[in-house]
Amino acid sequence: MRTVEVTPSGALMRWIEIPGDPARPRVYLHGLGAAAAPYYAAAVARPELVGVRSLLVDLLGFGTSDRPTDFGYTLEEHADALATLLAAADVRGADVIGHSMGGAVAVLLAERHPELVARLVLVDPSLDPGTPERGRPGGAGIASYTEQEYLAGGWREFRELITPHWWSTMRLAGPEALHRSAVHLVRGTTPTARATLAALDVPRLLLRPAADGPHPGEQALLDAGVAVLPVPDCGHNIMLDNPDAFVAALARFLTG
Repeated sequence: MRTVEVTPSGALMRWIEIPGDPARPRVYLHGLGAAAAPYYAAAVARPELVGVRSLLVDLLGFGTSDRPTDFGYTLEEHADALATLLAAADVRGADVIGHSMGGAVAVLLAERHPELVARLVLVDPSLDPGTPERGRPGGAGIASYTEQEYLAGGWREFRELITPHWWSTMRLAGPEALHRSAVHLVRGTTPTARATLAALDVPRLLLRPAADGPHPGEQALLDAGVAVLPVPDCGHNIMLDNPDAFVAALARFLTG
């Protein structure tokens, strides 16, 4: 595990470093309430993906990284903190793989720090604003609470809505980090992450569950040169639900 300071107040981000060819490193980003290793470690260890320097990064506030309460946790701030980490790790021109919220952070990283990103793989990413809704088991549910309500006990209500698997990593997140990240994820960015993704000029692959049907705005992404691949037999957590298809798609894109 590696560590680097990413904020003026000294907050630390951590990642698991898997050695390999450093010419085109790979950076793996988790989603809201998750952590990198539990979601990606099995895939990264597959023969199709080994041999390349890989960084399994825990975003600030999540997993093994610090959980500062003086950090805003906007998507832009997540991207900039990640950029600080990558620069300190001597990573440039990386293949960045981002799941859910991590997909939105990856898009902003490519837009704000283009020297750091060579290709993007977005795994059922969060690209559009949403609407807070109490009782929903996702970012919209968390964002329906004020921060004070969430810290005072709303997190207990939310815990009952989600799977034990998700809670196993969500309980590691700082409550302020989780709530603020959810609020900003639901609020979205200007322009939207979808519009920013369409405007990027790097190779881009978007993986989505086949059962969900076309991604919102999918045709516009295709017209912008984004490759979209429906993955069968999976839900939102594609790398966990259908690891064979996930690894095969990733290997084809990253070695092709």
